[in-house]
Amino acid sequence: MPGVTHDDAPLLADLMPWSVAPPRLGRGWPAAPDAASLKARWNALVKAEGPDREALFRSTRSRTPHTAVGQLPGRDGGTERLARATGPCPEPVRVLHGPFDEQWLIPDTRLIDAPRPELWRVADEHQIFAVETAGGIPPLLVTSLFPVLRTGRIRPLYRRPGAAEPNLAPGLTDHLAARLGLEVSAVDVLAWAAAMARPAPGGLAVPLTGDPDAWRQGVALGRRTLWLMRRDGERPRLPGGRRPYVRAPLPSRPPAPAYDRGEEALLLGDGRVSPVPPQAWEFEAGGVRVLEEWCASRTRPAEPGTLEAIRPAAWPQTWTSELLELVTVLTLLAELRPLREDSAGSLPAPITPADLHTAGVLPVPASARRPASVLDAREEGPGGQLALI
Repeated sequence: MPGVTHDDAPLLADLMPWSVAPPRLGRGWPAAPDAASLKARWNALVKAEGPDREALFRSTRSRTPHTAVGQLPGRDGGTERLARATGPCPEPVRVLHGPFDEQWLIPDTRLIDAPRPELWRVADEHQIFAVETAGGIPPLLVTSLFPVLRTGRIRPLYRRPGAAEPNLAPGLTDHLAARLGLEVSAVDVLAWAAAMARPAPGGLAVPLTGDPDAWRQGVALGRRTLWLMRRDGERPRLPGGRRPYVRAPLPSRPPAPAYDRGEEALLLGDGRVSPVPPQAWEFEAGGVRVLEEWCASRTRPAEPGTLEAIRPAAWPQTWTSELLELVTVLTLLAELRPLREDSAGSLPAPITPADLHTAGVLPVPASARRPASVLDAREEGPGGQLALI
């Protein structure tokens, strides 16, 4: 029997039907690679008055210091107009700021042009976000952190907090379990998508199979991909001889990175990290080298007098540790690419969109494409009033 190809594979948009556009920050200063800088920026903002505060804020059509907005769901940011704010900085939260780039964000809706509150309502320790990369490679990023990337659609794995109500086509896991003779969980489906998703007309295609052995292999590959991308369990390591180390200390303000292919070394001024395999240096997301952009986001000059210019005076040790782990993650992910490519061909026992229509899995009901009604917590509106949801 011929295998399934992308032409007769279902779309991720049908398998995980609820999606949200990525948040739009509108200004750079509420996000940074370190939390201390964010608190210092906030303090500088609230100490400024009148036109000085507005100039620091960087107003847009969506947000000015006088914009009345409600509280970000699940966060403790104030609801008074920012022009009058005097309180402490809301506690920064860890976010995925760019592909494989974990940074910090001040979670205050007054600072964010398009915060996407429906995503914040379902963001908890159980949630996993699948982020489309708008045709990039890899086509799908997976994170346990709140995503603020400027990429494609964001698809939470769960529609409600507490890992309740998977964001999957109704009946999909039951149909797969019946075809495969195996138990199939929501995380299994996401892992399979992480391993198999490919760009296709109309979005990302996710070829499905009814062959148990092929399914097990794909899910195992996908679960390792999820583990490397999420980095929320045991930290990944390379064998001792391949483990990257700092061979020469990084300067306090390193320049843009360079790469010595012969020595497999990442160069930051006089600083030197090796071994850095070529596949880690060349690892791209959205057509941009991940390591290069990660370093640039921490070394790129900021305009004097702006809040972005408030940053560490010297390169923190924590960034070095994060850099070494990033090299490890990219190396291990690059090693999975040949396995992904091997699986990119035909799969046995295909499950096509026509099969899913016959089984009643497709088309998904319109309600599955809309957010669930999440009313378990009160949300504060502008000026401290109770928000109506």
